[in-house]
Amino acid sequence: MHTQLFPGIDWVGFVDWNIRDFHSYNTERGATYNSYLIRDEKTVLIDAVKKAAADTLLANVRELTDLEKVDYIVCNHAEQDHAGAMGQVVAMMPNAEVVCTAKCKEILSGYTDTTGWKFKIVANGETLSIGENTLTFIHTPMVHWPDSMFTYVAEKKLLFSMDGFGQHVASSQRFDDEMPLDVLMEEAKIYYANIVYPYGAQVARVLEAAAGLEIAMIAPSHGLIWRKNIPTILEAYKRWSAKKSENKVVIFYDTMWESTEIMAKAIYEGVMSVPGVVCEMHHVRKSTLTELSTSAMDARCCAMGSATLNTLPTPTSAAVMTYMQGLRFPIRYGLSFGSFGWGKGAVEEISAWFEKMQWTEVVPGVKTKWRPDADVLQKCREAGKLLAEKALED
Repeated sequence: MHTQLFPGIDWVGFVDWNIRDFHSYNTERGATYNSYLIRDEKTVLIDAVKKAAADTLLANVRELTDLEKVDYIVCNHAEQDHAGAMGQVVAMMPNAEVVCTAKCKEILSGYTDTTGWKFKIVANGETLSIGENTLTFIHTPMVHWPDSMFTYVAEKKLLFSMDGFGQHVASSQRFDDEMPLDVLMEEAKIYYANIVYPYGAQVARVLEAAAGLEIAMIAPSHGLIWRKNIPTILEAYKRWSAKKSENKVVIFYDTMWESTEIMAKAIYEGVMSVPGVVCEMHHVRKSTLTELSTSAMDARCCAMGSATLNTLPTPTSAAVMTYMQGLRFPIRYGLSFGSFGWGKGAVEEISAWFEKMQWTEVVPGVKTKWRPDADVLQKCREAGKLLAEKALED
């Protein structure tokens, strides 16, 4: 199976309809692993796929050319969802050179025995003529691994953008104008929040470099290919990479016997008493880390609550805190809250986490023993109101 982007340039990748977990990223709409084949005077494969999809990739390439005729395999990124099949692919394309950055070669050799591979290491801005078309290699370190690069075909105004501008979507369509834009942008935001967000400064530098390119099509390594809505996705990346928070409060909580949930609802009431503030509330055991991080990505304030289990927050609450700590969202203010019985600890742990995150608590943590009474619930409402007022600050 293949899909034409331009005459002589085709998608030859793999659609993964059944995947639902991508190292803790929930892929409810599945995923694609995009590879592309350029047939010019030289034949070039742009990126591979994960190891389990190697046979599909090779079959797709065979529909268009003999494997022995492939001259170059461009590896824009050595992560195993793109390069896991490289061992099989290189073995079946014996005349091909692997084109990549020096760091990419190092990482490939860490995952696979690359003895006997022919490498062509390319510098930032280096070009490679393949006939009518010229490939330009643009290093994009830490977007989102240190080995990453884009490949640009000037004659087609085509950017192979690796993980940039990607989405996890399984689809029989290949292009952005073949799917509702709101669905595609939702998946692009989820992807950015969970994969790319910590590297906003690096993304901003890449966008600045890309501003000098004429771009008629963006072909990422995951998801649909951008050909109509390029300004929309570029503007979104510019906004997301700025890491600006909005007038938004998120309330995350876990509860055992509803006490912490009752407190969360009172905090929500307090937040919503202030006009102009958006609030999203999530029971963390009934949500996914993917949903929670996407919700928090543009929030200015976060209320985090948990029942106490063995002197600690619940395991799911702890997982949320660990996950968000790595993503480093621009939240400024926090509120810890929760319930306990014979042993305290959850709220104190959350407060300590806020310190680590450098979020300022609007009030000391709000706690209740067993069930929250009217006084505790009033404290929750007042704390929620304070959070909302902080959310309105620039």
